[in-house]
Amino acid sequence: MKLGVICPSEIAIRRFMPALQQCEELEFVGIGVFTKEERFGIRVISDEAFQTAVQQEKNKAQVFIDKYGGKLYNGYEDIATSSDIDALYIPLPPALHFKWAKLALEHGKHVLVEKPSTTSADDTKKLVQIASEQGVALHENYMFTFHAQLDAINKIIESGKIGDIRLYRISFGFPRRTANDFRYSKALGGGSLIDAGGYTIRYATMLLGPTAELKHAQSNYLDEFEVDMYGSATFVNAEGVTAQIAFGMDNNYKCELEAWGSKGCLTTGRVLTAPAGFVPTATIRKGNEDIVVELPSDDAFLKSIKHFVDCINNEDARKERYRIITKQAELVDEFKKLAGWE
Repeated sequence: MKLGVICPSEIAIRRFMPALQQCEELEFVGIGVFTKEERFGIRVISDEAFQTAVQQEKNKAQVFIDKYGGKLYNGYEDIATSSDIDALYIPLPPALHFKWAKLALEHGKHVLVEKPSTTSADDTKKLVQIASEQGVALHENYMFTFHAQLDAINKIIESGKIGDIRLYRISFGFPRRTANDFRYSKALGGGSLIDAGGYTIRYATMLLGPTAELKHAQSNYLDEFEVDMYGSATFVNAEGVTAQIAFGMDNNYKCELEAWGSKGCLTTGRVLTAPAGFVPTATIRKGNEDIVVELPSDDAFLKSIKHFVDCINNEDARKERYRIITKQAELVDEFKKLAGWE
């Protein structure tokens, strides 16, 4: 299966390509760089400024080619419609996902898109419909969901070691990044809900199950930014179990789960972002005693790619992934409504 990468993003070179090399079912064949219209649209820009921008993009792409082979595609449209590729990985800013995923799907390509799938439930549903009609895979890369530590955590909870669950808390936030980061651009689909919040929503619904309902949502802004910078929400399932989530991109770093039970409490770190080879731990507190439990290390990115391959080959897996992607997009839109977004 021939796979192309639509742009030389940081996550593509740092996480995706090393994992891809371990997936025998997919072969990297090339990488795309933007044209002037694709990058700047109708904005007026000098030839000198464009040449500088495209040369920087080509330099990044050359790193891929030097290390992994493949060829350079001059334009996102060129690679998304090329007969050379069967599948496309899209690690663009969120607001660009819909346009290029739609084009690739319409040309019969399987699509692995970085989270979030799009910036609205309507757009995500359109992609799912096209993918279904074309009989191709559409996979949203929330790779943490495939990490073995989640199964290990579930087994601890199900064992009764901490008793009956009274409350889940999921926190994911990180310090402010550079001002030109796409996360702070409304036009590029930035904002803490779409970026960090999506992780916490996804994990909350995994913990609470299919009856999870969003009961409260709060978005917070800072004067100097045009996007939401931090937020929180509450989910409750049919059994009355609650999950509180908090997220942000102007925060002290946190990536934690707390499962508070009737007999004890389990806490973890790096539950959403554990890299390949990292050995996560959980702390179980019962009374005044703390027990540190080693959780399994894993390569969640590789497992996510392998699930993408499974979706390509297996219709049932493909349809289940459509359902999961759609539900996630609906919950993000529901959050916006409850939080009073326009």
